[in-house]
Amino acid sequence: MVRIDGVALEVQRLSGSAGRPRATDPPATIVFLHEGLGSVAMWRDWPAQVCAATGRDGLVYSRRGYGHSDPVPDGPGAGRLAPDYMHREALDVLPRLLSTLRIERPVLLGHSDGGSIALLHASRHPVAACIAMAPHVIVEDISITSITQARQAYETGGLRDRLERYHAQVDGAFWQWNEIWLSPAFRGFDIRPDCRRIKAPVLAIQGLDDPYGTMRQIEEIAPTLGPFETEKLPACGHSPHRDQPHATTSRVTRFLAGKP
Repeated sequence: MVRIDGVALEVQRLSGSAGRPRATDPPATIVFLHEGLGSVAMWRDWPAQVCAATGRDGLVYSRRGYGHSDPVPDGPGAGRLAPDYMHREALDVLPRLLSTLRIERPVLLGHSDGGSIALLHASRHPVAACIAMAPHVIVEDISITSITQARQAYETGGLRDRLERYHAQVDGAFWQWNEIWLSPAFRGFDIRPDCRRIKAPVLAIQGLDDPYGTMRQIEEIAPTLGPFETEKLPACGHSPHRDQPHATTSRVTRFLAGKP
C-alpha cells in the first residue's frame, strides 16, 4: 500500500530485468492504469507479460474505491464521482503517486477509463510514451447503451458476483462508476482538446467489436505535436489485452522498442 493524501492505494511492482540486456540503464517504467471497474487483480498476469517482453519494470495500482485500495461510500445515490473524475486522477492523484514512488517520465499504459487518464496526464506532464487501449475521449450513445446494460447485469445478472472477487467494496466500485457515466452532467465529457497537446509518442489500440465505443474514440485523439499510431484489432471487444493478448503484447512491444 502507498498513502496519497491519507488514502491507501493498492500497488504492485513488477520487474522486467530478466528481459533486459545486462549493463544497460533501465528504460522508463510502465505504469498500468485500469478500466472503470478494474483493479490490480483484474489485470491478471498481462502486465507481467508486457514487462517481460519489453524489459521494463512496471507499476500497477488500484484507484481509490477499487481492488483493495481505501473504499468510498457505497450504494446507489452516494454521488462519489464528479464529471471531472478522470481529470482529477490524471492531474492530481497520479502525479503525487509517481512522485512518492520516484518514477519519472513513465510509459503510461491505460485501458478504458485508464486510457483516458493516461492521455490526460500525458497532455500536461512529461512521459516517455502513452498507450491507450479502448480509451474514451468523448461520450457516445453506444457507450451509454452498454453501461446501462451493465447496470442491469449488476442488479439482476451475475456481474456483481464476478466483480466481488476483485473488489473489497464491490458496491462502491460499481456504483461510483456507473452513476457518473449515466448522469446527464457527464454527457459533455470531451478530452479531444487535451489530446491535441500531447508531445510524447502515442499508440491507441481498439477492438473492432468494442461495444463501448466506435473507432472515433481512437481516431479523434489526433495529437498535433507528437507521433501517433493506431491499431484496430479484429475479433476484439473492449479489452484488447484479454481478447487478443498476444497481438496486443506484440504491438506494445514493437511500439516501445527503441524508446527511452
